[in-house]
Amino acid sequence: MDWFTVPDYWLSRLVIQRGLAAVYLVAFLSAANQFRALIGEHGLLPVPDFLERVPFRRAPSLFQLSYSDRLFATVAWTGVALSAVLAAGAADHVPLWAAMAAWALLWALYLSIVNVGQTWYAFGWESLLLEAGALAVFLGNERTAPPVLVLWLMRWLVFRVEFGAGLIKMRGDACWRDLTCLYYHHETQPMPGPLSWFFHHLPKPLHRIETAANHFAQLVVPVALFTPQPVASAAACLIVATQLWLILSGNFSWLNWLTVLLAVSAFDGSIVAAPPALPAAPVAYEAVVLAFTALVAVLSYWPVRNLVSRRQLMNVSFNRLHLVNAYGAFGSINRIRLEVAVEGTDEPVITPHTVWREYGFKGKPGDPRRLPRQFAPYHLRLDWLMWFAGISASYAWPWFVPFLGKLLENDPATLKLLRTNPFPDAPPTHVRARLYHYRFTDWATLRATGAWWRRTLVREYLPPVSLESLDRRS
Repeated sequence: MDWFTVPDYWLSRLVIQRGLAAVYLVAFLSAANQFRALIGEHGLLPVPDFLERVPFRRAPSLFQLSYSDRLFATVAWTGVALSAVLAAGAADHVPLWAAMAAWALLWALYLSIVNVGQTWYAFGWESLLLEAGALAVFLGNERTAPPVLVLWLMRWLVFRVEFGAGLIKMRGDACWRDLTCLYYHHETQPMPGPLSWFFHHLPKPLHRIETAANHFAQLVVPVALFTPQPVASAAACLIVATQLWLILSGNFSWLNWLTVLLAVSAFDGSIVAAPPALPAAPVAYEAVVLAFTALVAVLSYWPVRNLVSRRQLMNVSFNRLHLVNAYGAFGSINRIRLEVAVEGTDEPVITPHTVWREYGFKGKPGDPRRLPRQFAPYHLRLDWLMWFAGISASYAWPWFVPFLGKLLENDPATLKLLRTNPFPDAPPTHVRARLYHYRFTDWATLRATGAWWRRTLVREYLPPVSLESLDRRS
Protein backbone atom coordinates (compact mmCIF):
# COMPACT_ATOMS: atom_id res chain seq x y z
CA MET A 1 0.00 0.00 0.00
CA ASP A 2 1.66 3.20 -1.22
CA TRP A 3 -0.16 5.37 1.29
CA PHE A 4 0.91 3.28 4.28
CA THR A 5 4.34 4.84 4.79
CA VAL A 6 5.70 8.39 4.63
CA PRO A 7 9.48 8.48 3.99
CA ASP A 8 9.64 12.25 4.60
CA TYR A 9 9.14 11.58 8.33
CA TRP A 10 12.18 9.35 8.77
CA LEU A 11 14.01 12.00 10.79
CA SER A 12 10.98 12.55 13.01
CA ARG A 13 10.87 8.83 13.75
CA LEU A 14 14.57 8.79 14.58
CA VAL A 15 14.21 11.68 17.05
CA ILE A 16 11.11 10.16 18.65
CA GLN A 17 12.62 6.72 19.10
CA ARG A 18 15.99 7.90 20.43
CA GLY A 19 14.33 10.39 22.75
CA LEU A 20 11.69 7.95 23.98
CA ALA A 21 14.37 5.37 24.75
CA ALA A 22 16.24 8.02 26.75
CA VAL A 23 13.09 8.81 28.75
CA TYR A 24 12.55 5.10 29.39
CA LEU A 25 16.14 4.92 30.64
CA VAL A 26 15.52 7.72 33.14
CA ALA A 27 12.25 6.11 34.28
CA PHE A 28 13.84 2.70 34.86
CA LEU A 29 16.82 4.31 36.60
CA SER A 30 14.44 6.20 38.89
CA ALA A 31 12.68 2.93 39.71
CA ALA A 32 15.91 1.04 40.33
CA ASN A 33 17.27 3.69 42.70
CA GLN A 34 14.13 4.25 44.76
CA PHE A 35 12.00 1.10 44.83
CA ARG A 36 13.44 -0.59 47.93
CA ALA A 37 12.42 2.25 50.22
CA LEU A 38 9.09 2.97 48.54
CA ILE A 39 7.58 -0.35 47.43
CA GLY A 40 10.15 -3.02 48.23
CA GLU A 41 9.56 -5.98 50.53
CA HIS A 42 10.23 -3.72 53.52
CA GLY A 43 9.19 -0.47 51.88
CA LEU A 44 6.61 2.13 52.82
CA LEU A 45 3.93 0.49 50.63
CA PRO A 46 5.27 -3.04 50.04
CA VAL A 47 4.46 -4.71 46.74
CA PRO A 48 3.80 -8.13 48.38
CA ASP A 49 1.04 -6.60 50.52
CA PHE A 50 -0.46 -4.96 47.44
CA LEU A 51 -0.40 -8.22 45.46
CA GLU A 52 -2.27 -10.02 48.22
CA ARG A 53 -5.18 -7.60 47.73
CA VAL A 54 -5.14 -6.99 43.98
CA PRO A 55 -5.54 -9.76 41.37
CA PHE A 56 -3.83 -9.94 37.99
CA ARG A 57 -6.85 -8.68 36.05
CA ARG A 58 -6.78 -5.40 38.01
CA ALA A 59 -3.00 -4.97 37.89
CA PRO A 60 -1.36 -7.05 35.15
CA SER A 61 2.32 -7.35 36.00
CA LEU A 62 5.17 -9.82 35.84
CA PHE A 63 5.31 -9.50 39.62
CA GLN A 64 1.94 -11.16 39.94
CA LEU A 65 3.77 -14.42 39.23
CA SER A 66 6.43 -13.81 41.85
CA TYR A 67 7.94 -10.90 43.72
CA SER A 68 11.24 -10.28 45.40
CA ASP A 69 13.41 -7.19 45.63
CA ARG A 70 16.05 -9.01 43.62
CA LEU A 71 13.55 -9.69 40.83
CA PHE A 72 12.40 -6.06 40.84
CA ALA A 73 16.00 -4.87 40.61
CA THR A 74 16.57 -7.28 37.72
CA VAL A 75 13.53 -5.91 35.87
CA ALA A 76 14.53 -2.29 36.49
CA TRP A 77 18.17 -2.68 35.48
CA THR A 78 17.18 -4.76 32.45
CA GLY A 79 14.99 -1.82 31.47
CA VAL A 80 17.92 0.55 31.91
CA ALA A 81 20.18 -1.61 29.73
CA LEU A 82 17.59 -2.17 27.00
CA SER A 83 16.70 1.53 26.96
CA ALA A 84 20.36 2.43 26.53
CA VAL A 85 20.71 -0.03 23.64
CA LEU A 86 17.65 1.41 21.89
CA ALA A 87 18.76 4.99 22.55
CA ALA A 88 22.01 4.13 20.81
CA GLY A 89 20.04 3.08 17.71
CA ALA A 90 20.48 -0.68 17.91
CA ALA A 91 16.89 -1.29 16.78
CA ASP A 92 17.77 -0.02 13.30
CA HIS A 93 20.34 -2.82 12.85
CA VAL A 94 18.10 -5.79 13.52
CA PRO A 95 15.11 -7.27 11.65
CA LEU A 96 11.83 -5.37 11.94
CA TRP A 97 10.23 -8.05 14.12
CA ALA A 98 13.19 -7.96 16.53
CA ALA A 99 12.96 -4.18 16.87
CA MET A 100 9.24 -4.43 17.60
CA ALA A 101 9.90 -7.15 20.17
CA ALA A 102 12.50 -4.99 21.92
CA TRP A 103 10.10 -2.05 22.21
CA ALA A 104 7.32 -4.38 23.36
CA LEU A 105 9.56 -5.85 26.06
CA LEU A 106 10.46 -2.36 27.28
CA TRP A 107 6.76 -1.49 27.51
CA ALA A 108 5.90 -4.73 29.34
CA LEU A 109 8.67 -4.25 31.89
CA TYR A 110 7.61 -0.71 32.73
CA LEU A 111 3.93 -1.68 32.81
CA SER A 112 4.84 -4.31 35.39
CA ILE A 113 6.41 -1.63 37.57
CA VAL A 114 3.65 0.96 37.19
CA ASN A 115 0.86 -1.50 37.95
CA VAL A 116 2.36 -2.36 41.34
CA GLY A 117 3.70 1.12 42.08
CA GLN A 118 0.54 2.28 43.89
CA THR A 119 0.54 5.91 45.05
CA TRP A 120 4.12 6.49 43.96
CA TYR A 121 3.22 5.78 40.32
CA ALA A 122 -0.27 7.30 40.19
CA PHE A 123 0.53 10.22 37.90
CA GLY A 124 -0.13 11.12 34.29
CA TRP A 125 3.45 10.88 33.05
CA GLU A 126 3.51 7.16 33.87
CA SER A 127 0.49 6.49 31.63
CA LEU A 128 1.89 8.85 29.00
CA LEU A 129 5.17 6.95 28.87
CA LEU A 130 3.36 3.64 28.57
CA GLU A 131 1.01 4.88 25.84
CA ALA A 132 3.87 6.46 23.89
CA GLY A 133 5.89 3.29 24.41
CA ALA A 134 3.07 1.16 23.02
CA LEU A 135 2.94 3.34 19.90
CA ALA A 136 6.72 3.03 19.50
CA VAL A 137 6.34 -0.74 19.13
CA PHE A 138 4.63 -0.14 15.77
CA LEU A 139 6.77 2.76 14.54
CA GLY A 140 9.18 0.44 12.73
CA ASN A 141 12.88 0.83 12.05
CA GLU A 142 15.14 1.49 9.07
CA ARG A 143 13.84 -1.68 7.40
CA THR A 144 10.77 0.36 6.38
CA ALA A 145 9.60 3.94 6.09
CA PRO A 146 7.57 5.34 9.02
CA PRO A 147 3.91 4.18 8.98
CA VAL A 148 1.58 7.13 8.58
CA LEU A 149 -1.08 5.65 10.86
CA VAL A 150 1.25 5.45 13.84
CA LEU A 151 2.39 9.03 13.28
CA TRP A 152 -1.25 10.10 13.29
CA LEU A 153 -1.83 8.15 16.49
CA MET A 154 1.05 10.04 18.06
CA ARG A 155 -0.52 13.32 16.99
CA TRP A 156 -3.77 12.11 18.52
CA LEU A 157 -1.91 11.41 21.75
CA VAL A 158 -0.26 14.82 21.96
CA PHE A 159 -3.61 16.39 21.10
CA ARG A 160 -5.22 14.67 24.10
CA VAL A 161 -2.34 15.73 26.36
CA GLU A 162 -2.57 19.39 25.37
CA PHE A 163 -6.27 19.78 24.70
CA GLY A 164 -7.19 17.83 27.82
CA ALA A 165 -4.95 20.08 29.92
CA GLY A 166 -6.47 23.16 28.32
CA LEU A 167 -10.05 22.06 28.95
CA ILE A 168 -9.42 21.03 32.56
CA LYS A 169 -8.07 24.51 33.22
CA MET A 170 -10.97 26.34 31.62
CA ARG A 171 -13.46 24.14 33.47
CA GLY A 172 -11.56 24.32 36.74
CA ASP A 173 -10.04 27.17 38.68
CA ALA A 174 -11.41 30.65 37.94
CA CYS A 175 -7.87 32.05 37.91
CA TRP A 176 -7.29 30.36 34.56
CA ARG A 177 -10.22 32.27 33.10
CA ASP A 178 -9.23 35.64 34.57
CA LEU A 179 -5.56 34.98 33.63
CA THR A 180 -4.16 35.25 37.17
CA CYS A 181 -3.11 31.65 37.91
CA LEU A 182 0.56 32.34 37.25
CA TYR A 183 0.54 34.91 40.03
CA TYR A 184 0.76 31.80 42.26
CA HIS A 185 1.74 28.75 40.23
CA HIS A 186 5.52 29.16 40.03
CA GLU A 187 5.65 29.49 43.81
CA THR A 188 3.16 26.75 44.70
CA GLN A 189 3.93 24.07 42.08
CA PRO A 190 4.93 20.65 43.47
CA MET A 191 8.68 20.97 42.96
CA PRO A 192 10.11 24.34 41.88
CA GLY A 193 13.29 24.44 39.83
CA PRO A 194 16.29 26.80 39.91
CA LEU A 195 14.52 29.37 37.70
CA SER A 196 11.11 29.21 39.40
CA TRP A 197 11.97 32.09 41.75
CA PHE A 198 12.74 34.28 38.74
CA PHE A 199 9.61 33.19 36.86
CA HIS A 200 7.53 34.05 39.92
CA HIS A 201 8.93 37.57 39.99
CA LEU A 202 8.08 38.37 36.37
CA PRO A 203 5.71 41.37 36.08
CA LYS A 204 2.06 40.47 36.57
CA PRO A 205 1.09 41.70 33.06
CA LEU A 206 3.58 39.19 31.68
CA HIS A 207 2.04 36.47 33.83
CA ARG A 208 -1.32 37.25 32.24
CA ILE A 209 0.24 37.04 28.80
CA GLU A 210 1.81 33.69 29.77
CA THR A 211 -1.59 32.37 30.82
CA ALA A 212 -3.30 33.55 27.65
CA ALA A 213 -0.49 32.04 25.57
CA ASN A 214 -0.94 28.78 27.45
CA HIS A 215 -4.63 28.67 26.52
CA PHE A 216 -3.76 29.30 22.89
CA ALA A 217 -1.06 26.61 22.94
CA GLN A 218 -3.36 24.02 24.51
CA LEU A 219 -6.77 24.78 22.99
CA VAL A 220 -5.97 26.09 19.49
CA VAL A 221 -2.54 24.88 18.40
CA PRO A 222 -3.21 21.13 18.90
CA VAL A 223 -6.02 21.26 16.33
CA ALA A 224 -3.47 22.42 13.75
CA LEU A 225 -1.54 19.17 14.19
CA PHE A 226 -4.11 17.55 11.90
CA THR A 227 -3.82 20.13 9.12
CA PRO A 228 -1.64 19.86 5.99
CA GLN A 229 2.01 20.89 5.95
CA PRO A 230 3.64 23.26 6.66
CA VAL A 231 0.95 24.27 9.19
CA ALA A 232 1.27 21.00 11.13
CA SER A 233 5.04 21.48 11.44
CA ALA A 234 4.52 25.03 12.67
CA ALA A 235 2.04 23.78 15.26
CA ALA A 236 4.55 21.17 16.41
CA CYS A 237 7.21 23.85 16.80
CA LEU A 238 4.86 25.98 18.92
CA ILE A 239 4.10 23.02 21.19
CA VAL A 240 7.81 22.29 21.55
CA ALA A 241 8.51 25.93 22.44
CA THR A 242 5.81 26.05 25.11
CA GLN A 243 6.98 22.75 26.60
CA LEU A 244 10.56 24.01 26.79
CA TRP A 245 9.24 27.07 28.65
CA LEU A 246 7.59 24.72 31.16
CA ILE A 247 10.79 22.69 31.48
CA LEU A 248 12.65 25.86 32.45
CA SER A 249 10.04 26.89 35.00
CA GLY A 250 9.82 23.76 37.17
CA ASN A 251 10.33 20.02 37.69
CA PHE A 252 7.56 17.94 36.10
CA SER A 253 9.29 14.60 35.73
CA TRP A 254 9.42 13.58 32.05
CA LEU A 255 5.94 14.90 31.18
CA ASN A 256 7.17 17.86 29.15
CA TRP A 257 9.99 15.96 27.44
CA LEU A 258 7.57 13.28 26.28
CA THR A 259 5.18 15.93 24.95
CA VAL A 260 8.06 17.46 23.00
CA LEU A 261 8.91 14.10 21.45
CA LEU A 262 5.30 13.34 20.55
CA ALA A 263 4.92 16.75 18.90
CA VAL A 264 7.82 15.85 16.61
CA SER A 265 5.49 13.32 14.95
CA ALA A 266 3.87 16.26 13.12
CA PHE A 267 7.17 17.69 11.89
CA ASP A 268 8.12 17.04 8.27
CA GLY A 269 11.75 15.95 8.46
CA SER A 270 12.32 16.52 4.74
CA ILE A 271 12.55 20.24 5.56
CA VAL A 272 15.85 19.46 7.28
CA ALA A 273 17.21 16.54 5.25
CA ALA A 274 16.13 14.42 2.30
CA PRO A 275 14.90 10.95 3.27
CA PRO A 276 17.08 7.93 2.50
CA ALA A 277 15.80 5.10 0.33
CA LEU A 278 13.79 2.78 2.58
CA PRO A 279 12.25 -0.62 1.75
CA ALA A 280 8.51 -1.06 1.37
CA ALA A 281 6.62 -2.22 4.45
CA PRO A 282 6.08 -6.00 4.73
CA VAL A 283 2.46 -7.11 4.38
CA ALA A 284 2.44 -8.73 7.82
CA TYR A 285 3.69 -5.49 9.38
CA GLU A 286 0.95 -3.52 7.61
CA ALA A 287 -1.66 -5.90 8.96
CA VAL A 288 -0.39 -5.60 12.53
CA VAL A 289 -0.32 -1.79 12.37
CA LEU A 290 -3.83 -1.69 10.93
CA ALA A 291 -5.11 -3.96 13.72
CA PHE A 292 -3.45 -1.85 16.40
CA THR A 293 -4.85 1.35 14.87
CA ALA A 294 -8.33 -0.14 14.97
CA LEU A 295 -7.83 -1.04 18.64
CA VAL A 296 -6.78 2.52 19.49
CA ALA A 297 -9.78 3.88 17.59
CA VAL A 298 -12.13 1.74 19.68
CA LEU A 299 -10.40 2.58 22.97
CA SER A 300 -10.51 6.28 22.10
CA TYR A 301 -14.23 6.34 22.87
CA TRP A 302 -13.59 6.72 26.60
CA PRO A 303 -11.10 9.62 26.50
CA VAL A 304 -13.24 11.42 23.90
CA ARG A 305 -16.27 11.05 26.14
CA ASN A 306 -14.19 12.39 28.99
CA LEU A 307 -13.06 15.41 26.95
CA VAL A 308 -16.62 16.49 26.19
CA SER A 309 -17.88 15.79 29.70
CA ARG A 310 -18.53 18.68 32.07
CA ARG A 311 -17.12 16.43 34.78
CA GLN A 312 -13.87 15.87 32.95
CA LEU A 313 -11.43 13.63 34.81
CA MET A 314 -7.73 14.38 34.87
CA ASN A 315 -5.00 11.79 34.22
CA VAL A 316 -7.16 8.68 34.07
CA SER A 317 -6.44 5.29 32.53
CA PHE A 318 -9.51 3.47 31.26
CA ASN A 319 -7.76 0.12 31.01
CA ARG A 320 -5.03 -1.62 32.96
CA LEU A 321 -2.68 -1.62 29.98
CA HIS A 322 -2.64 2.21 29.91
CA LEU A 323 -3.17 2.19 26.14
CA VAL A 324 -5.45 5.19 25.47
CA ASN A 325 -5.70 7.54 28.43
CA ALA A 326 -7.09 10.92 29.48
CA TYR A 327 -4.66 13.63 30.45
CA GLY A 328 -4.65 17.04 32.09
CA ALA A 329 -2.76 19.07 34.66
CA PHE A 330 -3.35 21.80 37.23
CA GLY A 331 -7.08 22.15 36.91
CA SER A 332 -6.82 24.07 40.18
CA ILE A 333 -3.98 26.16 41.56
CA ASN A 334 -2.92 26.50 45.18
CA ARG A 335 -2.70 30.08 46.44
CA ILE A 336 -0.26 29.25 49.24
CA ARG A 337 2.52 26.72 49.63
CA LEU A 338 2.39 24.46 52.69
CA GLU A 339 5.43 22.29 53.35
CA VAL A 340 5.92 19.52 55.88
CA ALA A 341 9.26 19.66 57.68
CA VAL A 342 10.42 16.48 59.41
CA GLU A 343 12.66 16.83 62.47
CA GLY A 344 14.31 14.47 64.90
CA THR A 345 16.07 14.51 68.24
CA ASP A 346 18.38 12.11 70.06
CA GLU A 347 17.28 13.24 73.52
CA PRO A 348 15.52 10.50 75.52
CA VAL A 349 12.96 12.81 77.08
CA ILE A 350 11.06 15.59 75.28
CA THR A 351 11.09 18.94 77.04
CA PRO A 352 10.43 22.55 75.96
CA HIS A 353 14.22 22.86 75.55
CA THR A 354 14.69 19.82 73.31
CA VAL A 355 16.94 20.46 70.32
CA TRP A 356 15.37 19.35 67.05
CA ARG A 357 17.29 18.83 63.83
CA GLU A 358 15.65 18.87 60.40
CA TYR A 359 16.01 16.25 57.69
CA GLY A 360 16.95 17.62 54.28
CA PHE A 361 15.14 16.46 51.13
CA LYS A 362 16.79 16.42 47.72
CA GLY A 363 14.18 18.32 45.75
CA LYS A 364 11.39 19.72 47.88
CA PRO A 365 11.85 23.09 49.65
CA GLY A 366 13.46 22.87 53.05
CA ASP A 367 16.37 25.14 53.99
CA PRO A 368 15.20 28.64 52.95
CA ARG A 369 18.73 29.50 51.76
CA ARG A 370 18.94 26.54 49.39
CA LEU A 371 18.21 27.29 45.74
CA PRO A 372 15.70 24.78 44.29
CA ARG A 373 17.49 22.23 42.13
CA GLN A 374 16.80 20.87 38.66
CA PHE A 375 16.00 17.14 38.70
CA ALA A 376 13.51 16.56 35.88
CA PRO A 377 13.28 14.42 33.85
CA TYR A 378 14.54 12.30 36.77
CA HIS A 379 11.67 11.89 39.21
CA LEU A 380 12.04 12.18 42.99
CA ARG A 381 8.92 10.31 44.08
CA LEU A 382 9.13 10.90 47.83
CA ASP A 383 9.72 14.64 47.37
CA TRP A 384 6.78 14.89 44.99
CA LEU A 385 4.44 13.11 47.42
CA MET A 386 5.60 15.37 50.26
CA TRP A 387 3.93 18.25 48.40
CA PHE A 388 0.64 16.38 48.65
CA ALA A 389 1.31 15.71 52.32
CA GLY A 390 1.26 19.45 52.94
CA ILE A 391 -2.12 19.69 51.22
CA SER A 392 -3.82 16.63 52.73
CA ALA A 393 -2.66 14.67 55.77
CA SER A 394 -5.25 11.96 55.11
CA TYR A 395 -3.84 11.41 51.60
CA ALA A 396 -0.33 11.01 52.97
CA TRP A 397 -1.06 9.01 56.12
CA PRO A 398 -0.73 5.47 54.64
CA TRP A 399 2.91 6.09 53.70
CA PHE A 400 3.94 9.08 55.85
CA VAL A 401 3.65 7.31 59.21
CA PRO A 402 5.71 4.31 57.96
CA PHE A 403 8.21 6.86 56.60
CA LEU A 404 8.68 8.27 60.11
CA GLY A 405 9.16 4.73 61.39
CA LYS A 406 11.97 4.18 58.90
CA LEU A 407 13.65 7.38 60.07
CA LEU A 408 13.47 6.14 63.66
CA GLU A 409 15.31 3.02 62.50
CA ASN A 410 17.86 4.89 60.36
CA ASP A 411 16.76 2.62 57.52
CA PRO A 412 19.54 2.85 54.88
CA ALA A 413 17.22 2.53 51.85
CA THR A 414 14.98 5.34 53.10
CA LEU A 415 17.88 7.59 54.04
CA LYS A 416 19.23 7.27 50.49
CA LEU A 417 16.15 9.18 49.34
CA LEU A 418 17.15 12.16 51.49
CA ARG A 419 19.80 14.82 51.03
CA THR A 420 20.88 15.03 54.67
CA ASN A 421 20.48 12.80 57.72
CA PRO A 422 21.16 14.71 60.96
CA PHE A 423 21.66 11.41 62.83
CA PRO A 424 24.39 9.52 60.94
CA ASP A 425 25.76 7.61 63.94
CA ALA A 426 22.61 6.47 65.72
CA PRO A 427 18.88 6.77 65.00
CA PRO A 428 16.86 9.52 66.66
CA THR A 429 14.78 8.76 69.72
CA HIS A 430 11.85 10.85 68.48
CA VAL A 431 10.73 12.47 65.25
CA ARG A 432 8.03 15.04 64.60
CA ALA A 433 6.55 16.94 61.66
CA ARG A 434 5.67 20.62 61.43
CA LEU A 435 3.70 22.49 58.78
CA TYR A 436 5.17 25.68 57.33
CA HIS A 437 3.91 28.33 54.95
CA TYR A 438 6.61 28.95 52.32
CA ARG A 439 6.84 32.03 50.14
CA PHE A 440 9.50 33.19 47.73
CA THR A 441 11.52 36.10 49.08
CA ASP A 442 11.84 39.37 47.16
CA TRP A 443 14.98 40.76 45.52
CA ALA A 444 15.97 42.86 48.54
CA THR A 445 15.73 39.92 50.94
CA LEU A 446 17.65 37.64 48.58
CA ARG A 447 20.50 40.15 48.29
CA ALA A 448 20.58 40.83 52.04
CA THR A 449 20.24 37.28 53.38
CA GLY A 450 20.79 34.85 50.51
CA ALA A 451 17.41 33.25 51.29
CA TRP A 452 15.21 32.12 48.41
CA TRP A 453 12.30 31.27 50.70
CA ARG A 454 10.58 32.84 53.66
CA ARG A 455 8.84 30.34 55.88
CA THR A 456 6.35 30.76 58.71
CA LEU A 457 5.25 28.04 61.13
CA VAL A 458 1.56 27.22 60.68
CA ARG A 459 1.01 24.42 63.18
CA GLU A 460 2.20 21.08 64.40
CA TYR A 461 1.62 18.44 61.70
CA LEU A 462 2.41 15.42 63.86
CA PRO A 463 3.52 15.53 67.52
CA PRO A 464 6.75 13.83 68.58
CA VAL A 465 6.64 10.06 68.20
CA SER A 466 9.04 7.29 69.11
CA LEU A 467 9.43 3.88 67.55
CA GLU A 468 7.52 2.37 70.47
CA SER A 469 4.58 4.75 70.11
CA LEU A 470 4.37 4.06 66.36
CA ASP A 471 4.34 0.32 67.07
CA ARG A 472 1.43 0.82 69.45
CA ARG A 473 -0.45 2.81 66.80
CA SER A 474 -0.01 0.07 64.24
